[in-house]
Amino acid sequence: MKIILMRHGQAEGYRDADSTRQLTAFGQQQAKETADYIIATYQPDCFVVSPYDRAQQTLTALTEQAPEVPVHVYEGITPSDDPLTAIKGLAAFDAECLVVVCHMSIIAYMAALLTGETPESFQLAEARVFEVAFVATDMGKECDRFIPVQP
Repeated sequence: MKIILMRHGQAEGYRDADSTRQLTAFGQQQAKETADYIIATYQPDCFVVSPYDRAQQTLTALTEQAPEVPVHVYEGITPSDDPLTAIKGLAAFDAECLVVVCHMSIIAYMAALLTGETPESFQLAEARVFEVAFVATDMGKECDRFIPVQP
């Protein structure tokens, strides 16, 4: 199976709650660029997204192109959540190509847990693709990555 981890696009600065930050126009462009790549290259059959606004808005770029793919909001992939618990939670989703849209720094630690490597920061709206036999730590291998235009 494939797990595609995607970070949200550029968001506005902090004003109120972190969970309500919105994508900028540039962030929406980044999300669309990455979504175009994912949809053209892979066949996602499940979308999993953080409940935070900017992740939801990033996912919209994917769902506009693949409206038939089911969407699951996963409360356990916000910036302050535990990456190991998040990885274990992904095992509940039955998919051959699972796309997960969330945040730094949890996404870097999730990627590191999948591969057993050192965490590496994700660029805005970056997507990394992992081949895994099943969802578990140290069971994945990164096989692709896409980075859209950066600010």
